[in-house]
Amino acid sequence: MLRTTRTKITRFRHRLMRAMSAEIRAWAARSPLRPRTVLYESFSGNGALDNPEALFRELFRAPDMSDLRHIWVLDDRSDHTEIRAEFAHDRRVRFVRYRSVSYFRALATSGYLINNATFPIEFAKRPGQIYINTWHGTPLKKMGYDMPSGALDSANTLRNFLSADFLLSQNHFMTQHMYESAYKLRGAFQGQVIEEGYPRVDRQFLDHASFLQGRARLESAGIALEGRHVVLYAPTWKGDSFANPEDDANQLLSTVAEIQEHLGSSDYVVLLKTHQVVHRFAAKNPKLRSILVPNDIPTNTVLGLASVLITDYSSIFFDFLATGQPIIFYTPDAADYTDSRGTYFAASELPGPVLTSLALVADAIVASTSGRAGGEPHPLYGAWRQRFVGRDDGGAAARVINAAFRNRFDPRRVFTLSEDSRTSILLHIGGMRSNGITASALNLLDSINHDLYDVSIVIRRPRGQEQVANQALIHPRVRQFHRSGGMNGHKIPHYRRKSSERHGTPDNHHSSRTQAALWDDEWRRTFGDTIFDAVIDFSGYSVFWATLLLHSPKATHLIWLHNDMAAEVDRAVGGRRRMRHTLPAVFALYSQHDRLVSVSESLAKLNRLSLSQKYRIDPQAFVASRNLINATHIRELARESLESLTTNRVQDVSAGAPEWLDAFARHEGRVWFVSVGRYSPEKNHARLIRAFALVHSAHPEARLLVIGYGSLQASLQHQIDSLRLGKVAYLTGLLTNPFPALALADCFVLSSKYEGQPMVLLEAALMNLPIVSTRFESIDDALPPDTIHIVEQDDSALAEGMNDYIDGRVSGSVLDAAAYNADALHEFEGVIPGALTVRTALVQ
Repeated sequence: MLRTTRTKITRFRHRLMRAMSAEIRAWAARSPLRPRTVLYESFSGNGALDNPEALFRELFRAPDMSDLRHIWVLDDRSDHTEIRAEFAHDRRVRFVRYRSVSYFRALATSGYLINNATFPIEFAKRPGQIYINTWHGTPLKKMGYDMPSGALDSANTLRNFLSADFLLSQNHFMTQHMYESAYKLRGAFQGQVIEEGYPRVDRQFLDHASFLQGRARLESAGIALEGRHVVLYAPTWKGDSFANPEDDANQLLSTVAEIQEHLGSSDYVVLLKTHQVVHRFAAKNPKLRSILVPNDIPTNTVLGLASVLITDYSSIFFDFLATGQPIIFYTPDAADYTDSRGTYFAASELPGPVLTSLALVADAIVASTSGRAGGEPHPLYGAWRQRFVGRDDGGAAARVINAAFRNRFDPRRVFTLSEDSRTSILLHIGGMRSNGITASALNLLDSINHDLYDVSIVIRRPRGQEQVANQALIHPRVRQFHRSGGMNGHKIPHYRRKSSERHGTPDNHHSSRTQAALWDDEWRRTFGDTIFDAVIDFSGYSVFWATLLLHSPKATHLIWLHNDMAAEVDRAVGGRRRMRHTLPAVFALYSQHDRLVSVSESLAKLNRLSLSQKYRIDPQAFVASRNLINATHIRELARESLESLTTNRVQDVSAGAPEWLDAFARHEGRVWFVSVGRYSPEKNHARLIRAFALVHSAHPEARLLVIGYGSLQASLQHQIDSLRLGKVAYLTGLLTNPFPALALADCFVLSSKYEGQPMVLLEAALMNLPIVSTRFESIDDALPPDTIHIVEQDDSALAEGMNDYIDGRVSGSVLDAAAYNADALHEFEGVIPGALTVRTALVQ
């Protein structure tokens, strides 16, 4: 009892803290903008570092920018003493702690925002703010969607990029391969890419006095240089340093010590520069203090002091090219790293020797600095230097400031990525559960012509195994927005919003200024400045998404109707009529959409008849576009072994599962009817089981397999047991791949009370299965004519239809998938305004 009480108190405290934090952010977002204030953030407050620091100093010393006020984000007030001391008495500069109240106020009110990584998920750029994202290096490692799980790992980065007004690019390779391709910004990014080199590299161009001053800073930090050459070892972060930071620190220490041992101590000192993620752990190791470059010393200053750079896959070597000094690549784990992350260049393409032995690394260092044989410049070095740091000449920061703050720039060095002749489409495709909507969405994304359409989807960030597995099936050319976090804003307007939704009247989201501001802010938080030609709520069941997508600027709005929507209002989910209030709230938004798209012509007529008059919807808005089917993928899945069904499950099976699999495998002499669908009332599996009992009494060889999941599983199993069908009728529970079972079944049966255009019928037809189905409003155009044996909505009629199959009066169905998809895709294009015109123009 005491533990339960403590848990409740802890949860209440966490909710209270979250609510207070939300109120603070909402208050900050309503404060006036300070247009001449600049906020700087580097690596989530890890220091005054990198490109933001270089731009800060350029702005700070510019006479025409003397009215600017500067705010630095730092992650701990007890740290970063050097930068704090330097500006302690200057009223133009102040510091805020990362994620503090002052931080969120500064983030919401500063006129200029400069970051070399990403702002947190709560960030939504306000109108009037100018966001400069500098990023932190030309990539050697694969980035964005080029990474394994790239769409998941890149979600917040993509959101930040699309919120930015300016993106800095060190070179054209970075513009094309990282921004345009890896992060799919072509056609979506509305800002400008400034390709003027990297401001931080200006630090590397040291005169003699600056060179001596830099060495003195290292020595004052406890690093004994003693007149020796600086050899800088700067490995990348490989993504595992949070798990075993002590082990990683010891490994780095061992590597540096071995290189130093091979070199001796008279001419060279080997220093360690860690990735920003690793530094906080390495700094706690006392054995590293004599070799670890402090975070407060700009990395590029240290690069200007170094005679040689040793790295593996870190983009730091691109900056170092500007010095003209030699680079050595130490990659003992090259094969593993290439398999797990990947790089844009093979080892043979790099501008320096690629070595796997520290003894060879030491030999290469000596050769490159002593002028002995083998010390000549690497044959690729000059070409790399010209290609990647051709604009890094010591004046990059001034040119970037000219472009972003003074609107003075060389048009040859500033690029837009927004130009794209394709029609841009955004689709919300639901919760990514394994159901018909997800299947039809994935099929559409696979079938659509990506040369004609720039396609984006938005979903809640997938977390469960089932959702992640389905998300991985999204076509690789699709841009993915993964919504994380919640809406910003004060709690009272949100309470009013939710109250109006519960009462089915959410349509004040435009008429109320407060409500409109909430939704506009959430649109910007989720999608940045992206503009779409058409915005589609493909799921069609959520009042939140139906409302949010109506706040997309300049777009045509469409919402998909996958079912008899009026009938769906009373459908029980988990034993409760959960959609009794939510669906009428969605219906109240229908009139604000340009197209209401049902998945068949008959369904469009049904929805028009039941909804248009009551909700004052233009009858012409009801149109149709059939679902598509991915024949190739389904046939591949169907070829998997029957035994794989037991390893493809995503939830626990019923007690009879092993028995059904064994029984189904012994197929000879049996007639297997199969059905696929949620265990929910509208699927009417109870009728199917009663009808099957009638069939089995006349045909003992008949068997039934019902594949699905849902709240009615226990009651359906009880029904089977009560009818003493436990040895001949089986519930499988959810299978992630039901197609091997479909391929081996004899006849497909559908017992639904109502449907839209069931994907399972398309899939069964693709398997050439005979199909028996009850009659519902949209059944006649669910498939091509004469494909389905249709019976009336009662137990005896369904049993008779199943008996008709056994007696040879129901033949196998045939579906020309290519012809069907061509027609269905043409229907989809027909409901997207202007899409067919664009396609015709491109073809001509």
